[in-house]
Amino acid sequence: MQSVYRVNASELDDRFLDSLKVLFGDRQIEIVVSSIDETDYLLGNEANRSHLLRAVQNVEERKNLVEVNLEDWL
Repeated sequence: MQSVYRVNASELDDRFLDSLKVLFGDRQIEIVVSSIDETDYLLGNEANRSHLLRAVQNVEERKNLVEVNLEDWL
């Protein structure tokens, strides 16, 4: 059995450990901790990657931008 949990480190508490104990009982488990870079995740899909890189290029070239007057929203 394999389960993946994605949480902020600040959210880890005794309840999390208790839930692992309930889920896995007396079985031996392996816990692997890694930080997640959301940019890597978003760039991992070729369609997302292309869209994001095109959007960055548009900003750098000041193309296809919409200007908003913040006072209109207050």
